[in-house]
Amino acid sequence: MKAAVLGYGTVGGGVVDVLFENKDAIASRVGEEIEVKYILDIRTFPGDAHEDLITNDFNRILEDKEVKIVCETMGGLKPAYEFTKSLLEAGKSVCTSNKELVAAHGPELLRIAKEHNCKYLFEASVGGGIPILRPLLDCLTAEKIDEITGILNGTTNYMLTKMDKEGSDYADVLKEAQEKGYAERNPEADVEGYDACRKIAILASLNYQKTVNYEDIYTEGISAIDSRDFAYAAELGMNIKLLGMCKEIGGKKYALVAPFMLSPENPLYAVNDVFNGILVHGNMVDQVMFYGRGAGKLPTASAVVSDVVEEAKTIGKASAVKWSDEKVDLSDKNELEFGYFVRINGNPENSNYNELFADAKVIGKDGITGEFALVTGRMTEGEFLKKYESLKDAVKFIRIK
Repeated sequence: MKAAVLGYGTVGGGVVDVLFENKDAIASRVGEEIEVKYILDIRTFPGDAHEDLITNDFNRILEDKEVKIVCETMGGLKPAYEFTKSLLEAGKSVCTSNKELVAAHGPELLRIAKEHNCKYLFEASVGGGIPILRPLLDCLTAEKIDEITGILNGTTNYMLTKMDKEGSDYADVLKEAQEKGYAERNPEADVEGYDACRKIAILASLNYQKTVNYEDIYTEGISAIDSRDFAYAAELGMNIKLLGMCKEIGGKKYALVAPFMLSPENPLYAVNDVFNGILVHGNMVDQVMFYGRGAGKLPTASAVVSDVVEEAKTIGKASAVKWSDEKVDLSDKNELEFGYFVRINGNPENSNYNELFADAKVIGKDGITGEFALVTGRMTEGEFLKKYESLKDAVKFIRIK
Protein backbone atom coordinates (compact mmCIF):
# COMPACT_ATOMS: atom_id res chain seq x y z
CA MET A 1 0.00 0.00 0.00
CA LYS A 2 1.39 3.38 -1.04
CA ALA A 3 1.54 6.43 1.23
CA ALA A 4 2.85 9.98 1.04
CA VAL A 5 4.12 12.47 3.60
CA LEU A 6 3.49 16.22 3.30
CA GLY A 7 6.26 18.15 5.00
CA TYR A 8 9.73 16.79 5.77
CA GLY A 9 10.38 18.75 8.95
CA THR A 10 10.72 17.41 12.46
CA VAL A 11 7.46 15.44 12.61
CA GLY A 12 7.40 14.52 8.92
CA GLY A 13 10.94 13.20 9.16
CA GLY A 14 9.89 11.20 12.21
CA VAL A 15 6.93 9.70 10.34
CA VAL A 16 9.23 8.54 7.56
CA ASP A 17 11.65 7.08 10.13
CA VAL A 18 8.86 5.17 11.92
CA LEU A 19 7.40 3.81 8.66
CA PHE A 20 10.82 2.52 7.57
CA GLU A 21 12.17 1.41 10.97
CA ASN A 22 8.98 -0.41 12.03
CA LYS A 23 7.85 -1.56 8.59
CA ASP A 24 7.71 -5.25 9.52
CA ALA A 25 5.65 -4.67 12.68
CA ILE A 26 3.34 -2.33 10.76
CA ALA A 27 2.93 -4.83 7.92
CA SER A 28 2.00 -7.60 10.35
CA ARG A 29 -0.78 -5.44 11.79
CA VAL A 30 -2.08 -4.13 8.47
CA GLY A 31 -1.68 -7.34 6.46
CA GLU A 32 0.58 -5.71 3.86
CA GLU A 33 3.54 -3.34 3.74
CA ILE A 34 3.11 0.43 3.81
CA GLU A 35 5.48 1.95 1.27
CA VAL A 36 6.34 5.67 1.28
CA LYS A 37 6.11 6.73 -2.37
CA TYR A 38 6.43 10.50 -2.01
CA ILE A 39 7.71 13.08 0.47
CA LEU A 40 6.49 16.59 -0.33
CA ASP A 41 8.62 19.59 0.61
CA ILE A 42 9.65 22.88 -0.99
CA ARG A 43 13.26 22.20 0.06
CA THR A 44 15.75 19.76 -1.39
CA PHE A 45 17.71 17.36 0.78
CA PRO A 46 20.96 16.44 -1.03
CA GLY A 47 22.42 13.25 0.35
CA ASP A 48 19.34 12.36 2.39
CA ALA A 49 18.60 8.64 2.61
CA HIS A 50 15.18 9.27 1.03
CA GLU A 51 16.25 11.94 -1.46
CA ASP A 52 14.74 10.00 -4.36
CA LEU A 53 11.25 10.18 -2.78
CA ILE A 54 11.21 13.96 -2.36
CA THR A 55 9.03 16.08 -4.65
CA ASN A 56 7.83 19.68 -4.62
CA ASP A 57 4.82 18.90 -6.83
CA PHE A 58 1.69 18.28 -4.76
CA ASN A 59 -0.31 17.27 -7.84
CA ARG A 60 1.86 14.17 -8.30
CA ILE A 61 0.51 12.89 -5.00
CA LEU A 62 -3.05 14.08 -5.60
CA GLU A 63 -3.28 12.44 -9.04
CA ASP A 64 -1.48 9.19 -8.21
CA LYS A 65 -4.22 6.58 -7.77
CA GLU A 66 -1.79 4.23 -6.02
CA VAL A 67 -1.47 6.59 -3.05
CA LYS A 68 -4.24 5.76 -0.60
CA ILE A 69 -2.96 7.43 2.59
CA VAL A 70 -1.32 10.82 3.13
CA CYS A 71 0.31 12.10 6.33
CA GLU A 72 -0.01 15.88 6.65
CA THR A 73 2.78 17.13 8.91
CA MET A 74 3.19 20.60 7.43
CA GLY A 75 1.54 22.55 10.23
CA GLY A 76 -0.40 25.80 9.90
CA LEU A 77 -3.46 26.46 7.78
CA LYS A 78 -1.97 27.30 4.39
CA PRO A 79 -1.49 25.31 2.25
CA ALA A 80 -2.35 22.42 4.61
CA TYR A 81 -6.10 23.12 4.49
CA GLU A 82 -6.31 23.27 0.69
CA PHE A 83 -4.11 20.19 0.28
CA THR A 84 -6.05 18.14 2.85
CA LYS A 85 -9.41 19.09 1.36
CA SER A 86 -8.27 18.12 -2.16
CA LEU A 87 -6.89 14.79 -0.98
CA LEU A 88 -10.08 13.86 0.87
CA GLU A 89 -12.20 14.84 -2.14
CA ALA A 90 -10.01 12.48 -4.18
CA GLY A 91 -10.87 9.66 -1.76
CA LYS A 92 -7.46 9.51 -0.08
CA SER A 93 -7.37 9.11 3.69
CA VAL A 94 -5.39 11.77 5.56
CA CYS A 95 -3.86 11.72 9.03
CA THR A 96 -2.27 14.71 10.70
CA SER A 97 -0.50 16.19 13.70
CA ASN A 98 -1.72 19.69 12.79
CA LYS A 99 -3.78 20.87 15.78
CA GLU A 100 -4.26 24.33 14.26
CA LEU A 101 -5.95 22.87 11.18
CA VAL A 102 -8.02 20.36 13.15
CA ALA A 103 -9.26 23.01 15.59
CA ALA A 104 -10.19 25.39 12.75
CA HIS A 105 -11.65 22.99 10.15
CA GLY A 106 -12.14 19.59 11.82
CA PRO A 107 -15.91 19.21 11.24
CA GLU A 108 -15.69 20.20 7.58
CA LEU A 109 -12.79 17.86 6.83
CA LEU A 110 -14.48 14.98 8.64
CA ARG A 111 -17.64 15.58 6.62
CA ILE A 112 -15.70 15.58 3.34
CA ALA A 113 -13.95 12.35 4.34
CA LYS A 114 -17.27 10.69 5.08
CA GLU A 115 -18.73 11.83 1.75
CA HIS A 116 -15.80 10.24 -0.12
CA ASN A 117 -15.51 6.98 1.89
CA CYS A 118 -12.15 7.76 3.42
CA LYS A 119 -10.86 8.87 6.81
CA TYR A 120 -9.48 12.00 8.43
CA LEU A 121 -7.66 11.09 11.65
CA PHE A 122 -5.67 13.32 14.00
CA GLU A 123 -4.50 11.34 17.03
CA ALA A 124 -1.20 13.26 17.14
CA SER A 125 -2.85 16.69 17.21
CA VAL A 126 -3.57 16.70 20.95
CA GLY A 127 -1.20 14.66 23.10
CA GLY A 128 1.82 14.08 20.87
CA GLY A 129 2.74 10.45 21.51
CA ILE A 130 -0.04 9.93 24.08
CA PRO A 131 -2.95 7.85 22.75
CA ILE A 132 -5.96 9.88 23.83
CA LEU A 133 -8.43 10.46 20.98
CA ARG A 134 -9.04 6.83 20.04
CA PRO A 135 -9.40 5.73 23.69
CA LEU A 136 -11.77 8.65 24.24
CA LEU A 137 -13.90 7.68 21.23
CA ASP A 138 -13.68 3.87 21.52
CA CYS A 139 -12.57 2.58 24.92
CA LEU A 140 -14.59 5.14 26.89
CA THR A 141 -17.57 5.19 24.56
CA ALA A 142 -19.91 3.82 27.27
CA GLU A 143 -19.10 6.75 29.57
CA LYS A 144 -20.70 10.10 30.08
CA ILE A 145 -17.51 12.12 30.34
CA ASP A 146 -18.05 15.20 32.46
CA GLU A 147 -14.51 16.53 32.72
CA ILE A 148 -11.24 16.47 30.79
CA THR A 149 -8.31 18.30 32.37
CA GLY A 150 -4.76 18.12 31.18
CA ILE A 151 -1.23 19.42 30.92
CA LEU A 152 -1.31 19.73 27.15
CA ASN A 153 1.84 21.65 26.26
CA GLY A 154 5.32 20.23 26.81
CA THR A 155 7.16 23.54 26.41
CA THR A 156 5.34 25.32 29.21
CA ASN A 157 5.46 22.26 31.44
CA TYR A 158 9.23 22.06 30.97
CA MET A 159 9.55 25.74 31.86
CA LEU A 160 7.32 25.51 34.93
CA THR A 161 9.19 22.42 36.12
CA LYS A 162 12.53 24.24 35.88
CA MET A 163 11.09 27.21 37.79
CA ASP A 164 9.72 24.86 40.45
CA LYS A 165 12.75 22.62 40.92
CA GLU A 166 15.56 25.16 40.44
CA GLY A 167 13.99 28.49 41.45
CA SER A 168 14.79 29.89 37.99
CA ASP A 169 13.20 33.03 36.59
CA TYR A 170 10.78 32.95 33.66
CA ALA A 171 13.13 34.75 31.23
CA ASP A 172 15.99 32.34 31.99
CA VAL A 173 13.94 29.16 31.53
CA LEU A 174 12.40 30.51 28.32
CA LYS A 175 15.87 31.15 26.90
CA GLU A 176 16.98 27.65 27.90
CA ALA A 177 13.84 26.10 26.37
CA GLN A 178 14.58 27.92 23.11
CA GLU A 179 18.21 26.78 23.14
CA LYS A 180 17.10 23.15 23.62
CA GLY A 181 14.55 23.40 20.82
CA TYR A 182 11.52 23.03 23.11
CA ALA A 183 10.34 26.60 22.44
CA GLU A 184 10.16 28.48 19.15
CA ARG A 185 11.97 31.76 18.57
CA ASN A 186 8.51 33.32 18.86
CA PRO A 187 7.12 31.30 21.79
CA GLU A 188 3.76 33.06 21.98
CA ALA A 189 1.61 30.06 20.96
CA ASP A 190 3.06 28.02 23.83
CA VAL A 191 3.62 30.50 26.65
CA GLU A 192 0.35 32.41 26.16
CA GLY A 193 -1.65 29.17 26.20
CA TYR A 194 -2.89 29.20 22.59
CA ASP A 195 -1.52 25.74 21.81
CA ALA A 196 -3.19 24.23 24.88
CA CYS A 197 -6.38 26.09 24.00
CA ARG A 198 -6.61 24.48 20.55
CA LYS A 199 -5.97 21.06 22.06
CA ILE A 200 -8.66 21.32 24.71
CA ALA A 201 -11.03 22.65 22.03
CA ILE A 202 -10.44 19.46 20.01
CA LEU A 203 -10.95 17.22 23.04
CA ALA A 204 -14.11 19.05 24.07
CA SER A 205 -15.51 18.98 20.54
CA LEU A 206 -15.01 15.24 20.22
CA ASN A 207 -16.51 14.67 23.66
CA TYR A 208 -19.60 16.75 22.93
CA GLN A 209 -19.69 15.76 19.22
CA LYS A 210 -20.23 19.44 18.42
CA THR A 211 -17.87 22.34 17.81
CA VAL A 212 -16.19 24.09 20.70
CA ASN A 213 -14.62 27.14 19.09
CA TYR A 214 -11.15 27.68 20.52
CA GLU A 215 -11.65 31.43 20.19
CA ASP A 216 -14.47 31.19 22.77
CA ILE A 217 -12.25 29.59 25.42
CA TYR A 218 -10.90 31.87 28.15
CA THR A 219 -7.12 31.51 27.94
CA GLU A 220 -4.24 32.60 30.18
CA GLY A 221 -0.62 31.63 29.65
CA ILE A 222 2.39 31.46 31.96
CA SER A 223 4.21 34.69 31.07
CA ALA A 224 3.07 36.36 34.32
CA ILE A 225 4.31 33.49 36.54
CA ASP A 226 7.54 34.24 38.43
CA SER A 227 9.91 32.57 40.87
CA ARG A 228 8.18 34.21 43.85
CA ASP A 229 4.94 32.40 42.93
CA PHE A 230 6.82 29.13 43.20
CA ALA A 231 8.32 30.12 46.54
CA TYR A 232 4.80 30.59 47.89
CA ALA A 233 3.66 27.36 46.23
CA ALA A 234 6.48 25.49 47.98
CA GLU A 235 5.37 26.94 51.31
CA LEU A 236 1.93 25.52 50.59
CA GLY A 237 3.33 22.15 49.44
CA MET A 238 2.02 22.79 45.91
CA ASN A 239 3.34 23.43 42.43
CA ILE A 240 2.06 25.34 39.40
CA LYS A 241 0.90 23.82 36.09
CA LEU A 242 -0.75 25.20 32.97
CA LEU A 243 -4.03 23.30 32.58
CA GLY A 244 -6.57 23.08 29.82
CA MET A 245 -9.97 21.88 30.98
CA CYS A 246 -13.49 21.31 29.80
CA LYS A 247 -16.24 20.23 32.15
CA GLU A 248 -19.98 19.82 32.26
CA ILE A 249 -21.99 20.71 35.38
CA GLY A 250 -25.76 20.48 35.45
CA GLY A 251 -25.99 20.46 31.67
CA LYS A 252 -23.80 23.57 31.34
CA LYS A 253 -20.49 23.29 29.51
CA TYR A 254 -17.33 25.18 30.43
CA ALA A 255 -13.80 25.42 29.06
CA LEU A 256 -10.73 27.20 30.38
CA VAL A 257 -6.93 27.38 29.97
CA ALA A 258 -4.95 28.90 32.84
CA PRO A 259 -2.15 28.27 35.38
CA PHE A 260 -3.30 26.40 38.49
CA MET A 261 -1.72 25.52 41.81
CA LEU A 262 -1.92 21.77 42.42
CA SER A 263 -1.47 19.76 45.59
CA PRO A 264 0.40 16.41 45.61
CA GLU A 265 -2.97 14.60 45.76
CA ASN A 266 -3.69 15.69 42.18
CA PRO A 267 -2.23 13.14 39.71
CA LEU A 268 -1.11 15.99 37.42
CA TYR A 269 1.16 17.32 40.19
CA ALA A 270 3.84 14.74 39.28
CA VAL A 271 3.76 15.38 35.50
CA ASN A 272 7.08 17.15 34.90
CA ASP A 273 9.43 18.36 32.17
CA VAL A 274 8.18 17.90 28.58
CA PHE A 275 5.70 15.21 29.58
CA ASN A 276 1.94 15.71 29.29
CA GLY A 277 -0.83 14.24 31.38
CA ILE A 278 -4.57 14.13 30.69
CA LEU A 279 -7.24 13.25 33.27
CA VAL A 280 -10.60 12.07 31.99
CA HIS A 281 -13.51 11.72 34.42
CA GLY A 282 -16.46 9.50 33.49
CA ASN A 283 -19.64 9.01 35.44
CA MET A 284 -19.06 5.24 35.73
CA VAL A 285 -15.32 4.62 35.38
CA ASP A 286 -14.43 7.63 37.57
CA GLN A 287 -10.94 8.94 36.78
CA VAL A 288 -8.61 7.71 34.02
CA MET A 289 -5.20 9.21 33.34
CA PHE A 290 -3.14 9.29 30.14
CA TYR A 291 0.56 10.14 30.49
CA GLY A 292 3.51 10.36 28.14
CA ARG A 293 5.61 12.57 25.90
CA GLY A 294 3.34 15.27 24.56
CA ALA A 295 5.73 16.42 21.86
CA GLY A 296 8.93 15.50 20.09
CA LYS A 297 9.86 14.02 16.74
CA LEU A 298 9.37 10.30 17.32
CA PRO A 299 6.56 10.29 19.93
CA THR A 300 4.41 12.52 17.72
CA ALA A 301 5.37 10.56 14.61
CA SER A 302 4.37 7.33 16.35
CA ALA A 303 0.87 8.71 16.90
CA VAL A 304 0.64 9.78 13.25
CA VAL A 305 1.64 6.30 12.10
CA SER A 306 -0.93 4.73 14.43
CA ASP A 307 -3.49 6.59 12.31
CA VAL A 308 -1.80 5.33 9.14
CA VAL A 309 -2.29 1.77 10.40
CA GLU A 310 -5.94 2.41 11.25
CA GLU A 311 -6.58 3.93 7.82
CA ALA A 312 -4.74 1.12 6.02
CA LYS A 313 -6.85 -1.50 7.79
CA THR A 314 -10.09 0.23 6.78
CA ILE A 315 -9.46 1.46 3.23
CA GLY A 316 -12.72 2.42 1.52
CA LYS A 317 -14.62 2.88 4.77
CA ALA A 318 -15.89 6.29 5.79
CA SER A 319 -14.71 8.08 8.91
CA ALA A 320 -16.86 7.26 11.94
CA VAL A 321 -15.72 10.23 14.05
CA LYS A 322 -18.70 12.38 15.05
CA TRP A 323 -18.07 16.11 15.23
CA SER A 324 -20.73 18.41 13.81
CA ASP A 325 -20.58 22.09 12.84
CA GLU A 326 -23.19 22.87 15.49
CA LYS A 327 -21.59 25.22 17.98
CA VAL A 328 -21.39 24.53 21.70
CA ASP A 329 -22.40 27.59 23.72
CA LEU A 330 -19.92 27.69 26.55
CA SER A 331 -21.20 28.97 29.88
CA ASP A 332 -19.48 31.79 31.76
CA LYS A 333 -16.33 30.67 33.56
CA ASN A 334 -17.34 32.97 36.42
CA GLU A 335 -19.83 30.27 37.47
CA LEU A 336 -17.00 27.78 38.16
CA GLU A 337 -15.72 27.26 41.71
CA PHE A 338 -12.07 27.27 42.72
CA GLY A 339 -9.87 28.23 45.62
CA TYR A 340 -7.51 31.14 44.96
CA PHE A 341 -3.94 32.08 45.80
CA VAL A 342 -3.56 35.88 46.03
CA ARG A 343 -0.42 38.02 46.35
CA ILE A 344 -0.72 41.43 48.04
CA ASN A 345 1.82 44.24 48.48
CA GLY A 346 2.54 45.51 51.98
CA ASN A 347 1.76 43.61 55.18
CA PRO A 348 -1.41 42.00 56.56
CA GLU A 349 -1.95 44.68 59.20
CA ASN A 350 -2.44 47.38 56.56
CA SER A 351 -4.59 45.30 54.22
CA ASN A 352 -8.35 45.07 53.91
CA TYR A 353 -8.14 41.37 52.99
CA ASN A 354 -9.87 40.28 56.21
CA GLU A 355 -13.00 42.25 55.32
CA LEU A 356 -13.22 40.43 51.98
CA PHE A 357 -11.78 36.97 52.69
CA ALA A 358 -12.51 36.33 56.36
CA ASP A 359 -11.62 32.62 56.17
CA ALA A 360 -8.38 33.10 54.19
CA LYS A 361 -5.10 31.49 55.24
CA VAL A 362 -2.26 34.04 55.27
CA ILE A 363 1.28 33.01 54.23
CA GLY A 364 4.58 34.86 53.77
CA LYS A 365 4.00 37.12 56.78
CA ASP A 366 7.68 37.78 57.54
CA GLY A 367 7.59 40.99 55.51
CA ILE A 368 11.05 40.44 54.00
CA THR A 369 9.69 40.49 50.47
CA GLY A 370 7.50 43.51 51.03
CA GLU A 371 4.38 41.50 50.39
CA PHE A 372 2.35 38.61 51.69
CA ALA A 373 -0.13 36.12 50.22
CA LEU A 374 -3.32 34.38 51.13
CA VAL A 375 -5.27 31.29 50.13
CA THR A 376 -9.04 31.63 49.96
CA GLY A 377 -11.75 29.05 50.42
CA ARG A 378 -13.68 27.78 47.41
CA MET A 379 -16.07 30.20 45.74
CA THR A 380 -17.34 31.01 42.28
CA GLU A 381 -14.96 32.97 40.12
CA GLY A 382 -17.53 35.73 39.77
CA GLU A 383 -17.75 36.11 43.54
CA PHE A 384 -13.96 36.04 43.88
CA LEU A 385 -13.36 38.66 41.16
CA LYS A 386 -15.75 41.12 42.80
CA LYS A 387 -13.83 40.79 46.07
CA TYR A 388 -10.45 40.86 44.32
CA GLU A 389 -11.29 44.14 42.61
CA SER A 390 -11.90 45.68 46.06
CA LEU A 391 -8.65 44.32 47.50
CA LYS A 392 -6.05 47.03 48.14
CA ASP A 393 -2.55 46.54 46.68
CA ALA A 394 -3.36 43.20 45.01
CA VAL A 395 -0.54 41.89 42.79
CA LYS A 396 -1.99 38.80 41.11
CA PHE A 397 -3.94 35.62 41.72
CA ILE A 398 -3.65 31.98 40.65
CA ARG A 399 -6.49 29.48 40.78
CA ILE A 400 -6.15 26.37 42.94
CA LYS A 401 -7.38 23.03 41.54
